[in-house]
Amino acid sequence: MLIKRKSIEADANTKSGPGKPARKVKYAPVTLSEMDGVRYLHFGTEWVQGAMRLRKPDWIELEYAQQMMAWMLFLHDPAHIVQLGLGTGALTKFAYRRFADARVTAVELNPSVIAICRSMFKLPPDDERLSVLEMDALDYVGDAAHRGTIDALQVDLYDATARGPVLDTPEFYRACADCLRDNGIMTVNLFGDHPSFAKNLKAMRFAFPTVLALPEVHDGNVVAIAFKNPPTLDFAALHERAAEIVAATKLPAKSWVNGIKAGAKQ
Repeated sequence: MLIKRKSIEADANTKSGPGKPARKVKYAPVTLSEMDGVRYLHFGTEWVQGAMRLRKPDWIELEYAQQMMAWMLFLHDPAHIVQLGLGTGALTKFAYRRFADARVTAVELNPSVIAICRSMFKLPPDDERLSVLEMDALDYVGDAAHRGTIDALQVDLYDATARGPVLDTPEFYRACADCLRDNGIMTVNLFGDHPSFAKNLKAMRFAFPTVLALPEVHDGNVVAIAFKNPPTLDFAALHERAAEIVAATKLPAKSWVNGIKAGAKQ
């Protein structure tokens, strides 16, 4: 049974008393900074919520975000890729450009984030393949219509405080698993040096039979990879696939294989 839990910003701002309408949701301010040709997204704090290199708007600039694509080692032709938490749209743009036959869906609660991605981060307009939905991620994965429909699910759900993912319960991750097809894979951005890390890994392992963590980057970010069904870890084949990814995209896929190998030994 899915326990309903809204994201922190939504829950904190929609409470109402008897006979009173729900208050309008208030979000942290969406702000920008630029340095050395890179534009950064913030939610009113110094925490970076995403980045885009101005001369390469479709490139995935941050290393942890590159690692979020590690599912490419196992899935060659995904039909449906979903991003929970839009950020600067880096993963959504990359998936949309790279996988021309795939549907790409992004789910974002804050309308200002969607607007600034359109205006300042080169996010293309919706079309027959791309859908950007203004809604709570928990509502999306809790919708029975989405069960068994996703090949690759990328979860990057942080608020302005960046204390850890705002959705982190076993029930949430169970709902994520239910949305995946049999060979589906979920990647999640975590903070390795924060108490939320162990909590999230435990919750993921409640819902997924195999969860591996890649090496920490950016002084804290750790990407976890969760498999709907246990994978076959043929490292020779994975290195071959990594070489194909590097040649096609220039993403550092060989390091992903090494990270998976290290995680599998833990």
